[in-house]
Amino acid sequence: MAIKVAILTISDSCARGKRADTSGQTMKDMLCEGKFEVCEKIVVSDDHQAIAEALKDFSDRKGIDVILTTGGTGLGPRDVTPEATASVCEKVIPGLGEILRSEGFRRSANAVLSRGVAGMRNNTLIINLPGSPKAVRECLEVILDILPHAIEMMHGGGH
Repeated sequence: MAIKVAILTISDSCARGKRADTSGQTMKDMLCEGKFEVCEKIVVSDDHQAIAEALKDFSDRKGIDVILTTGGTGLGPRDVTPEATASVCEKVIPGLGEILRSEGFRRSANAVLSRGVAGMRNNTLIINLPGSPKAVRECLEVILDILPHAIEMMHGGGH
């Protein structure tokens, strides 16, 4: 059975139609190659409330196993994705953010500046990824093999 994924791109310029959503599309393209089904893909602005509402909407539905976000994890004044994610999560999963930064550091020292977090809400796993297509690709390569086991555990399966 395919893991059902929702993709949330956080970007003011993409939300205004001034830039194409290349990071979200990169994510979708990578997920369609394997055991994942992308159920929905949307773009919201770098706004705490808009991000939190989209995360709640996806995670409150039955059937979405994973929400992957892209964008808003840096140090910029409008980068609020980690805070919005933390505000809706019931459990935090620090190891995912840690491994993404650690593995990212092997390719670019700037990866340590990403503040992405991961957590759970209503049996939905939420993972923040950076906003560039290159970083999305690198991060997904790190976690794609972990996700099936994480989903199984989240739904009551063994360790």
